[in-house]
Amino acid sequence: MSDAPDTPDARPRFEIFRGSAAPSLSECQCMTPVGETPNMLATLAQFPQMLESGGEQVDVPYRRPGMSLARLWLKSGFPLPLHSHDCDCLYYVVAGSIHLGNETLVAGDGFYVGSDVPYGYTAGPEGAEVIEFRATDSFEIRLKDKPAAAWEKTAAEMIDSRERWAAEPPPVRKMPEKV
Repeated sequence: MSDAPDTPDARPRFEIFRGSAAPSLSECQCMTPVGETPNMLATLAQFPQMLESGGEQVDVPYRRPGMSLARLWLKSGFPLPLHSHDCDCLYYVVAGSIHLGNETLVAGDGFYVGSDVPYGYTAGPEGAEVIEFRATDSFEIRLKDKPAAAWEKTAAEMIDSRERWAAEPPPVRKMPEKV
């Protein structure tokens, strides 16, 4: 639903979007991988199984020129590898928890990452639902390479988690407690 005029460059002043109609991140084609990761490529034979592990689901409920909203559901222990984007990103934990460096963020917490700043995190024991806000409708991702043995370990852990992840429900949404 939109009150937008029928001109291609006019921005709507009000819109409703439905999460149930959100395309997946791959369908959206708004994220472009850039850079080289030779050590990751050396372990590429394991990646089809790793990518099909079911540990991560990402969709894009809202996207328009200059703005996008992505929703991630990460299963327990899913490792989001060290990477950066060519845009500023704001993250909000809706449910579950994530481990970011020495910090544990829970529902109601969030973090900001500036353009080209590397970061990575791992979903907590109950998994996590995370919302990503960006002031762009398309962006680049640059994975930070690591030794081949580290990629092989990550791939093996994800492949070994497939069965557990297949049966795992989404994390329970709770209102954050006031501190």
